[in-house]
Amino acid sequence: MPRRQPGCERWLLLAACAHVLVLLPPPRSRAFALNVVLDDAEDTIELPVLQKSEKSGTVSKRSRELKEIVFVIQSQSNSFHSKRAEDLKRDILKQAADLGKELPIVLLIHEIDRHEGAWTILPLMRDFSVAYGRNSSWIFFCEEDTRIQVVKLLETLGRFDASKEWFLGKALYDEESTIIHHYAFAENPTVFKFPDFAAGWALSIPLVNKLAIKLKSEPLKSDFTIDLKHEIALYIWQKGDGPHLTPVSEFCTDDMNSYKVDQCATTFSNFLPLCKEPVKKEDVFVAVKTCRKFHGDRIPVVKQTWEREAALIEYYSDYADISIPTIDLGVPNTERGHCGKTFAILERFLNHSSPRTPWLVIVDDDTLISIFRLRKLLSCYDPNEPVFLGERYGYGLGTGGYSYITGGGGMVFSRTAVQKLLASKCRCYSMDAPDDMVLGMCFSGLGIPITHSPLFHQARPMDYPKDYLSHQIPISFHKHWNIDPVKVYFTWLAPNAEEVLNGKKVGYNREDL
Repeated sequence: MPRRQPGCERWLLLAACAHVLVLLPPPRSRAFALNVVLDDAEDTIELPVLQKSEKSGTVSKRSRELKEIVFVIQSQSNSFHSKRAEDLKRDILKQAADLGKELPIVLLIHEIDRHEGAWTILPLMRDFSVAYGRNSSWIFFCEEDTRIQVVKLLETLGRFDASKEWFLGKALYDEESTIIHHYAFAENPTVFKFPDFAAGWALSIPLVNKLAIKLKSEPLKSDFTIDLKHEIALYIWQKGDGPHLTPVSEFCTDDMNSYKVDQCATTFSNFLPLCKEPVKKEDVFVAVKTCRKFHGDRIPVVKQTWEREAALIEYYSDYADISIPTIDLGVPNTERGHCGKTFAILERFLNHSSPRTPWLVIVDDDTLISIFRLRKLLSCYDPNEPVFLGERYGYGLGTGGYSYITGGGGMVFSRTAVQKLLASKCRCYSMDAPDDMVLGMCFSGLGIPITHSPLFHQARPMDYPKDYLSHQIPISFHKHWNIDPVKVYFTWLAPNAEEVLNGKKVGYNREDL
C-alpha cells in the first residue's frame, strides 16, 4: 500500500522503498530473552517462589490460575519508559504475592531482543508457543501505563474457556474508513473491532499456538506497520483464520479515580507525563519544512496557531521569503521524500544553533502541534541520551527490517542523537528518499532505538476512533484535508487554564473534526 510522505505532497509508492531495502542493516542475531529453542524445545522456565506459606481455598485457586497467565508489558528501552515498565512489573508481582506461593511470569517486550520488531508482537508468537504453550492458559498484554487489578483480571478471564481460541480486549472501531487502515471495510468500517492496547488485551494459548503454526508455514511479509492494534486484529482474523475480537467490559481506559473503577480489571493513567519542570522554551528548536507553493496557505495556519508557543523556530523552504521569513537551504524541492532537506536541517541545527539547545523538533508545514505539551513531555527524557521520539511505524519487521518515526506527526531529536547520527556515514541514498524511513534505518544501524509516543499522530483526529483519543492528551496531528486546521488546533491542542495549572486531562468540546 502507498502512504503519504511529509512536506510537499505526493504518494510514495512501495516501489520507491525497494531502494531502502538494499540498505537494510543485517538482522540482529542476539539470543532471545526467553531462552527458548524453536524446534520441539522443552519449557525450561523456572517460576520464582515466595518464601511464604501456601494459603488455602480461594487464594490457592487464584494462585493456580495466576501462574497460568503470562504478562507481557509492551515496554521500551529508553530509560524513562523502561522504569515505568519495571514499576508496573513490580506492582503486578506485589499483588500476586498476596495470592499464593508462585508468582506469574512478567515479560518486558524491550528485553525480548532477538527481534528488531518485537514490539509488533506477531514475530514472537512461535517463541511464546514454545515457552508457554503447555503450561499456561493466557498471554495478557498491556502498556506501561495500564493499571491492573489482578484479582479482578483473574475473575474476568475465568469467565472464558481457556481451552478455546479467544482474542479479548476493549473494542475500538472506525466510524469511517481511514487512510491509516488503508481504507479497510470501506462500506461499513464499524463492523471490524480491534483492541485498545491501553486497556490490555489477551490471547488464549490455543490461539497463540494456532498463530505460531501459521507463522511457521507462512512467515510475515515485508510490509509497513502503521497501526499495530488494527493490523494484529486483522491478521488474527484473516491470515490466522482466528476469531474476531471479543469485547470485554472489564478492560477499561478510565482513570483510576473514575467511578467505574470497581467494575474494571484494568484502568489507564491518562495524565500527560510530567517528571519535573517543563523544559524551557529556549531549549526546543523547531524546524518547519515547507516549499514555495505552500507559503500562502499552510504557513498562515502555523502562525495563527502554535507558532507563538515556540521561542526558537525557523522555516526551511526552496525559496527565501522575507515576509515569513523562510530560509533557503540550497536544497531543491522534491515531490516526495525530502531526505536531502531534512539532513540539511540536522546539519544546520548541529553547526549553527546554540550548543546549549538540547532538543530539535522537525515538523511539516501542515503539522499541528502543541509545543506547550511537548515541553512537559520532554521533562521525562534525558537529552544526554540519544533520543529519537514520535509516532513509531515499522518497515519489513517480520523479515529483519527497522522501525522509524513517521514525519508528519513530528520528529523529536536530542542533540546527542543528532551528533551520533551525523558522526556516522549513514546518509540519504537520494535527495528525494523518504526522510523518516532513512532516519529510522540509520538509527537502527547505530543501535539507537526509536522511542514511541502515541500522543503524536500522523493523521487527523477524525482518522482515529473517538474512544482511543478520549484517554489521550495529544501532542500533534497532521494534514489539512477537509478540515478547518485552526479549529482542530484550538479544539484538540491549545492548552486551557486547567491544563496549564495541573496538566490534567480536560473535557474539550471535541466535535467530528
